[in-house]
Amino acid sequence: MRQYWKRFLVFFSFVTTVLGIAYSFVAVRLTVGLVHPGLIALVWILAAVSLLLAPLAFALRMFQVPERIEKIIAWTSYLSFGFFAMLFALIAGRDLGLVAVDQVGGIVDRFLPWRDPANLLHPMHREFLVATSNAALLCLAGGMFVYGVIRARAIGIERVQIPIDGLPESLHGFTIAQITDIHIGPTLKRNFALEIVKKVNNLKADMIAVTGDVVDGSVQQLRDHTEPFADLEARHGVFFVTGNYEYYSGALSWISEFRNLGFQVLLNEHAVLEHAPGGNVMVAGVTDYRAAEFFDDHRSDPALALRRAARGSRSSKEPHVKILLAHQPRSIAGAADAGFDLQISGHTHGGQFFPGPYLVRLQQPYTKGLHRHGDKTWIYISRGTGYWGPPIRVGASPEITLIELVRR
Repeated sequence: MRQYWKRFLVFFSFVTTVLGIAYSFVAVRLTVGLVHPGLIALVWILAAVSLLLAPLAFALRMFQVPERIEKIIAWTSYLSFGFFAMLFALIAGRDLGLVAVDQVGGIVDRFLPWRDPANLLHPMHREFLVATSNAALLCLAGGMFVYGVIRARAIGIERVQIPIDGLPESLHGFTIAQITDIHIGPTLKRNFALEIVKKVNNLKADMIAVTGDVVDGSVQQLRDHTEPFADLEARHGVFFVTGNYEYYSGALSWISEFRNLGFQVLLNEHAVLEHAPGGNVMVAGVTDYRAAEFFDDHRSDPALALRRAARGSRSSKEPHVKILLAHQPRSIAGAADAGFDLQISGHTHGGQFFPGPYLVRLQQPYTKGLHRHGDKTWIYISRGTGYWGPPIRVGASPEITLIELVRR
């Protein structure tokens, strides 16, 4: 645990430095062509305040402060960060385009020396283009921002059919409702949990899979807001695996709390569901991919989950399909090696908003949707039911997933 906090402090310092550079870059580029000192000062003040709000919002959550104050700071911090992140991506894309034009113009001038140099290479023309496009980019970022805030809470039902080799007729149509990455915390509260419970129960799934990152805060802070999840209903019950945010928020306390809510917590173990004669489903679950950084005995292990039955699970029936619940998609290599038919994951949020999808691929093998890994194992990655940080989703709408197993 101590090793984790050392890494966290290094990571936090690194991220703060990177954000400082990014915010400064946005401020510098936005002030190109501005001559009024007041406007220039306003841009830098807004950038500085937005940058300082991020660590302030995090620090307030480490201490007991009135919930109203924490909520105001959190909303202001996350909204400003989301807007600046979009603006940074747009400005950086514009500037990369100008660099590309410069390079093309240089190549043309090099091979056609008798023509006039390309106009865009002239510093005055470049500055004029930057200054005039800044207004357009601000409007575009503002439009994306408003759209993303509206879409962030618009939970849709994503229906997915997955063909399983050798699936018995009695398991054809077996359904799994998946919720993941809800992040009940600073900006998502009890009412959001109530909405999720209502929509999931309306699906009348055979089982419910909760694949981690349900919370973003301690049990003491969020117990009242997660209490509605006790009303989740499915024929075979609710199965839960830990995500990285459970460990950030006190995993052992949350595991106990989720058990009190009626979840069957799978910690590198499995249960066999006797769905129908000749139709048994193994539901296994692993701890978060990096759980060993917090507790040595929580090391994520798909092979162990395949061998070890969960407490209270007494079935000795041979499963006809083997499903692994794993928060992070990168557990798929171990799942495939262990012989699972399907892995259900979350963690990525589908990238949440640009340039998130490209950043996710630096760490995870898949970003969202259904994929075939190797010859046998399917993996489905949900875009997430809530959101983390900025209450914004663009191109990655939140979802409750209804997975249906079908015969080939």
